[in-house]
Amino acid sequence: MNEPNVDTGTSPDATATDHTRSRYDLAAPVYDLMEWPIERGLYRSWRETLWAEVDGPQVLEIGVGTGKNIPYYPEGVHVTAIDLSPGMLKRARRVADRHPEKQVTLREMDAQALDFAVETFDDVVATFVFCSVPDPIQGLREALRVTRSGGGLHLLEHMRASPSWLARLMEVLDGPMHWLTGVHIARQTVQNVEAAGWTLDEVSTLSWGDIYRRITAHKSPD
Repeated sequence: MNEPNVDTGTSPDATATDHTRSRYDLAAPVYDLMEWPIERGLYRSWRETLWAEVDGPQVLEIGVGTGKNIPYYPEGVHVTAIDLSPGMLKRARRVADRHPEKQVTLREMDAQALDFAVETFDDVVATFVFCSVPDPIQGLREALRVTRSGGGLHLLEHMRASPSWLARLMEVLDGPMHWLTGVHIARQTVQNVEAAGWTLDEVSTLSWGDIYRRITAHKSPD
């Protein structure tokens, strides 16, 4: 039996993917404004710390969004940054243009069906993305496929809280929130990472209730 609330990794649902894309395209013009308070208060420092530990030199960023991570890309690293939403990518390109010193290639692509060969990248990074990938295990399996043996997975994620009363509330609100925004708020991303075949290295709690966590994992040799 599948563990409750752990996604099963079935074939991607085109309708669900289209829904997510449409929600992010709709939000793209005001996305940075909506997230400004939490970005300034929390996310920015978490992003900087995360990227400081990414070695590369070939890195895949899944879900580049409006390009908030681009200023933190390390020197000497080339990042291939993908997103499902054309609206988000349009804004990410503006950020990339303001940072010509960063080595970045932007591409429109679905995380559930990556258009890259096996073992293309040394590291994969995603920040607050696998809450919205329709089939997160499939996306994480694809990330594993394109990562070289021993390569790392670096995630910042929000997910279902640990306190039982809050977890139940998040589960109740998950459906309406997903319909409105394309985001799931009750995912169990740590379990999804393991289910996709990654070897966990560390899970760090970043906030009360375990809602925000940093996850590091690697691809074990076959």
